[in-house]
Amino acid sequence: MAKTAVAAVEGLFTVDGEPRLIGGRARSRGSYFFPKALAGADPACLGDEIDEVLLSRTGRLWSFTTGEYAPPAPFVVPGEEFEPYVIAAVELADERLVVLGQVVAGVSVGDLSVGMEMELAIDVLYSDDDHDYLVWKWAPAGHGQSGAG
Repeated sequence: MAKTAVAAVEGLFTVDGEPRLIGGRARSRGSYFFPKALAGADPACLGDEIDEVLLSRTGRLWSFTTGEYAPPAPFVVPGEEFEPYVIAAVELADERLVVLGQVVAGVSVGDLSVGMEMELAIDVLYSDDDHDYLVWKWAPAGHGQSGAG
């Protein structure tokens, strides 16, 4: 029986077609937010109308590091035991907003350099008997992983 792919956290990204992060844009100020709910945390945008927008799929690598220890719950170790992973901060092409995310498997810090082009990917974070739980990740442009799996 095939597993159903679902977002690990609803409302943060699209899963149909080319993936996009779902953000917010303050109508009068033009400021962008990700996730959209963070718009309420900016005092400059209090009372402003926040429109839901699809954010850029690409951007430039702003910074990166490795996660050498398992983060606390709700993080789920996807395999038998924890393995270090790479985290990237990517400045989105149009919005100039920096968004953190894990880097796709198979890409190490040695493969990355600040300023390189990155693109959004959707990948499985973990699975149970019925579902594959999806998250957004970053991949070097042209890496070939833009959809789940």
